[in-house]
Amino acid sequence: MQEEPSLFILLSSVIGLLILSAFFSGSETGMMAANKIKLKNLSKKSHKGAKRSLELLRKPDLLLSTILVGNNFANILASALVTIIMIEYFGGSILLGSVILTIVILIFSEITPKTMAAIKPESFATRSSFLLKIISFVFRPLIVITNLISSSILKIFNLNAKDASDNDNLNTQELKTLLDESGALIPKQYRGMLSSILGMEELVVEDIMIPTSEIIGIDLNQSPEMAKNIIESTQYSKLPVFKGSIDNIEGILHLKDSHAFLDAFEDGNEVKVFLLDNYFVSQSTALMIQLREFQLNDVNIALVVDEYGEIEGLISIEDIFKEIVGKFGNSRTELEKEFIKLKDGSIVTDGNSRIRDLNNFKDWSISEENSKTINGLITEHLDQIPQANLCVEIGVYRFEILEIDDNSITKIKIKKE
Repeated sequence: MQEEPSLFILLSSVIGLLILSAFFSGSETGMMAANKIKLKNLSKKSHKGAKRSLELLRKPDLLLSTILVGNNFANILASALVTIIMIEYFGGSILLGSVILTIVILIFSEITPKTMAAIKPESFATRSSFLLKIISFVFRPLIVITNLISSSILKIFNLNAKDASDNDNLNTQELKTLLDESGALIPKQYRGMLSSILGMEELVVEDIMIPTSEIIGIDLNQSPEMAKNIIESTQYSKLPVFKGSIDNIEGILHLKDSHAFLDAFEDGNEVKVFLLDNYFVSQSTALMIQLREFQLNDVNIALVVDEYGEIEGLISIEDIFKEIVGKFGNSRTELEKEFIKLKDGSIVTDGNSRIRDLNNFKDWSISEENSKTINGLITEHLDQIPQANLCVEIGVYRFEILEIDDNSITKIKIKKE
């Protein structure tokens, strides 16, 4: 007659199975919670565990089947052994054994290992990947069968396990959220720059161009002395040259050629030989595309035209860089000069101010879908040239026109109701 196993052997077997169960529980949490970007970085450094983890994660259905088959096998076998122990050595108190085993499994084989894996998921994933790969090979037939049955059930709910890999792909807004939550891992200045780059796909040339009313240039119908004053006082390295208005553009003057240009202008000679050719871009061109066009064409300044070919403004590569890294110097101070805050929470500014700058400064949401400046917004809303001392309500925002000069708002008060 075969001898029954001793209590020591049975208890040792139960403890071994509980350790195995803890391994599977921790592996499940570690693998599912592991940051794939960190694993990819480790794999680039020839980390074998990271490579194995990524290989297993490419088929999450098979990985989960492996873990669950192993975990359930360990728990069920442990339960069977505890039943034998309770019958043979403790008077058949199976219920008591089940209660004790449940508590032990919860504490030592579920909660504790899963918490440890959640704290350091990448470490747990890389360390457990070797054994998981072996187990997946050993239990391959059983895993394939259970997986086929599971896949058939998933099809009833119109689900596919392969779609789980799509969860790793992040859209622009999700990337921005990831940047915002990166904390001290990425310096604030760099987070702002990266966020600006991600946001550029939503912007077009019209959003950041300098409108025609603000373009500083040289009018050939004026005196050479006026041209000299503009050249000496400008902060730009290139200036548009025109006759009468920007619509009659002659070319772009680079300040390195300004001496020769002024000599020819004063002598009444032809000045066009000293000017760069005009370069035109559409106001609806995406900002990222325009940046690439500047690079391909080796130019850094362009005139912006609308769908009818009318000049609407000017854009430079510097304007795009400012959109990425922010204005040089203290941009907040510049905005505070442009948007004067009053005690009642309202803002006083110029009608040519950009709605986008105001929204960023005050965290407002004034619509800029059809108009980029406050002047344009008011004119579009009224469908006529606005008059002084006029109040307009657009949504939750109240616009009070204080001053007008040459049919353009020079001073306006804005308040959010």
